[in-house]
Amino acid sequence: MPAPVADPGYDAAMDRPGGDLDRTLRRQEASEAVGGLGWRLVLGQLRASVPAGSLAEAADLAGRVTAACGPEADGRLWIDLRHDQLVLSLQSPARAAVTPREIALARRISEVASGLGLATGAGVGGGGPRSVQVVEVAIDAMDIAAVRPFWKAVLGYADEPGRSGPEDPLVDPVGQAPAVWFQQMDAARPQRNRIHLDISVPHDEAERRIQATLAAGGRLVYDAEAPAFWVLADPEGNEACITTWQGRDPPTGEGRP
Repeated sequence: MPAPVADPGYDAAMDRPGGDLDRTLRRQEASEAVGGLGWRLVLGQLRASVPAGSLAEAADLAGRVTAACGPEADGRLWIDLRHDQLVLSLQSPARAAVTPREIALARRISEVASGLGLATGAGVGGGGPRSVQVVEVAIDAMDIAAVRPFWKAVLGYADEPGRSGPEDPLVDPVGQAPAVWFQQMDAARPQRNRIHLDISVPHDEAERRIQATLAAGGRLVYDAEAPAFWVLADPEGNEACITTWQGRDPPTGEGRP
């Protein structure tokens, strides 16, 4: 195997033999481990894109990536293959989070790209019009356990791995559509939208996205918990949230990441 691509934020101890390769990494730890390679941590996933000159080139690149990663990638690597790029996602199927195994795969994929004179990056579509991101649908409910089965059935969704409780999120089992999560309401709000979008972006993309939204006629509704999330609204009051991984890790040594 070729020498690893240098990444100043990477801690090699994470994937040494004998280490705990299946531990859930703290968000900051995961982000710093691959940030120098162009990958970004977005909503518990590592995401990056690689440019391609044609559909055939993209398919060839996908084959090279798959061969380099080997069986370890099964269930962890998702590839969205387009005529001009690959959009790559890495996540532990058991934990719905990032572990040292995904870090190692991200480095391996970046090695393949580098060997072809390409680079993994956070931009989609040749660096624009946007970064890699993950969209979720949030549904406000008075009785989450009562409404969750409806949304699971009507969407054909499944439980998020490791989370099958009556108030837990739902995911598209083939990874094509946004996840759905439920937010507890304290009182009914008949005059306000009760479904909103969460747009999870790379931490270094949030400010640009917020400014673009404000320039497009939006307004900032709430930012007391930034940089975890900002609530914005359109001119009629419909809301959406820009979210990042930042501000979500518990203090070191306290609780599960």
